[in-house]
Amino acid sequence: MPAPLPMQFQLSELKAGEHAVLTEIHMQREIVCRMSSLGFTPGVELEMTQNYGHGPLVVTIRGTRVALGRSEARRAFVQRSGK
Repeated sequence: MPAPLPMQFQLSELKAGEHAVLTEIHMQREIVCRMSSLGFTPGVELEMTQNYGHGPLVVTIRGTRVALGRSEARRAFVQRSGK
């Protein structure tokens, strides 16, 4: 897996209520296609809705709440936004 860019974090590191912009997804092509169909495309703004630090997390993206597995969230990279 390539190293993240400076100021870039794993999606799984965001706390509930934090806003971010998706920058990259480092996964197998099939999973990237699935995530894209759910709205996870580079440049999209999202909000971490629920993240207890273990188990699945919930992200609000394009007005829809989506549950993600922690392993998927570790391979999606974001930059925090000022919202």
